[in-house]
Amino acid sequence: MATTKGSGGKGRRRLAGRGPTPKAEDRVWHKARRAKQERLARDAARPRRRAGASGPGVGTGSGRGAGPDWVVGRNPVLEALRAGLPVRRAFVAEGSERDDRLREIFAFAAGHSLTMLQVPRAELDRLTGGAAHQGVAVQLPEFGYADLAEVMAAALGRDDDHGLLVACDGITDPHNLGAIIRSAAAFGADAVVIPERRSAAMTAASWKSSAGAAARIPVVRVKNLNRALGQMADAGFTVAGLAGEGDTDVAGVPGADGPLALVVGSEGQGLSRLAREHCDVLVAVPVTDLVESLNASVAAAIALYEVSRSRG
Repeated sequence: MATTKGSGGKGRRRLAGRGPTPKAEDRVWHKARRAKQERLARDAARPRRRAGASGPGVGTGSGRGAGPDWVVGRNPVLEALRAGLPVRRAFVAEGSERDDRLREIFAFAAGHSLTMLQVPRAELDRLTGGAAHQGVAVQLPEFGYADLAEVMAAALGRDDDHGLLVACDGITDPHNLGAIIRSAAAFGADAVVIPERRSAAMTAASWKSSAGAAARIPVVRVKNLNRALGQMADAGFTVAGLAGEGDTDVAGVPGADGPLALVVGSEGQGLSRLAREHCDVLVAVPVTDLVESLNASVAAAIALYEVSRSRG
């Protein structure tokens, strides 16, 4: 019977120092590693709600079209990055055809330490709810709203006694909301206040329209705007509502020399009845007979300018 010769220990010495065999998912070439990366990308993209968070400000990426916290498409994503919108996650679909826009997105990401997660196209379809993403999408973080009591205290604590709040009554267009926030920041307002219901929230569209101003001025979201207006009045703010039929010219807003809360009505209906009842005065922006009214964000910008000008 033949005997098998051993290695004399040479095989053991050859294996010494290599350690345990890596798991399949940790081997670069193994298909299990790709499956693990895809799983991590899905987990990273899954929205995380804070306890008690609700409302349209938190998107799920499901249903028809991208959720409100998604920016999809090459031009929109590139514009969002240039505008300085905060980005929580950025995705690119595998096999996406590279054009100048996508190369610029990659260059921006590399220059700003923004990681682009590569996922299968089908997975990006699922994350963005079937939106026309053109192989690229970014997800914004959940917006952090400020507290009404805190912003009122800060506004009333100003040395110049020129506290200024802007309240939006039923502004449902996110672009108008963003434009109002931009004007509020430009003319020195302390905060913008919006209601939870029947109002636009801080979505990707609002962020973009604010041109980054939403990162520089507090935005408060309250359950009941009329109750919030009452709190402002009790705290010492003069509450002035913008209304086309107002008896007072916006150039001479009463109470502009002290703490002021300017209320902007909705795009179509203007100020609601209850909001009017909480106003100390209704002010109007004079216009010719050629137009019935101004866009809400335009009227807000004019009023804020006049308040700023009257305060010197």
